[in-house]
Amino acid sequence: MAASLMQKERFLKVAMPVAIGVIVIALWHLLVKGFDVPKYIVPSPALVIETLIQDRELLFGSLLITLKITFFAFFCSVVLGTAVAFLFVQSRWVEYSFFPYAVLLQVTPIVAIAPLIIIWVKSPDAALTLCATIVAVFPIISNTTLGLRSVNPGLVNLFRMNKASRLQMLIRLRIPSAAPYFFGGLRISSGLALIGAVVAEFVAGTGGTAAGLAYQILQAGFQLNIPRLFAALVLITVTGVVLFLFMVFLSRLALGGWHESEMVAES
Repeated sequence: MAASLMQKERFLKVAMPVAIGVIVIALWHLLVKGFDVPKYIVPSPALVIETLIQDRELLFGSLLITLKITFFAFFCSVVLGTAVAFLFVQSRWVEYSFFPYAVLLQVTPIVAIAPLIIIWVKSPDAALTLCATIVAVFPIISNTTLGLRSVNPGLVNLFRMNKASRLQMLIRLRIPSAAPYFFGGLRISSGLALIGAVVAEFVAGTGGTAAGLAYQILQAGFQLNIPRLFAALVLITVTGVVLFLFMVFLSRLALGGWHESEMVAES
């Protein structure tokens, strides 16, 4: 009985979003056809798919460029954000002194500073990666620091009574406690890395640097090729969803066997 309920719940978790998506696409198609909307304003879903197939070499080639920047930025965010969080948890004074500057990176619009970074950094790929890293690093710092701090005080006292070193407490207590927070940060950061890469490409594209999907969106807008613009937007959206689902998969793979956050979801 419990197994059948679990299977039903899993089926509904997949089927319901798919059904909503199908309904939205069907309404989109009906409204465009019913009101005879010109394709240079809003193309039909069928035309978007047709454009995606016809321009697949151009669009998927640009997608690979955007993904390269996204993955590099995400990797840098994870390494840098985790290292900073480990540093913060060693001393409250260090956290109090430097955490506001991490917040400053988060609240500063990347559109405002991206032109400066592109001017200062000579390598276009390095400049785009730096811009995307600035956007994506804060959730890693914030979530991991919170997780490392969110340790049961009783367990902390137990480790201290047994004369555990700071390193032993970090590895055996704080890191396992921080794992759910860390993977939550990964889910947010992966999407922000993609957003940062696209925004940086927009800024670079206005300077004539042909790059990823953002540049194709700019060119399609200038040429009033709205179906290609929508096709590029669809690729970006699908890529973001895939990245999020992959982070969810990693989280369940790492936590599913022992942490209640994933075990409750499967019960």
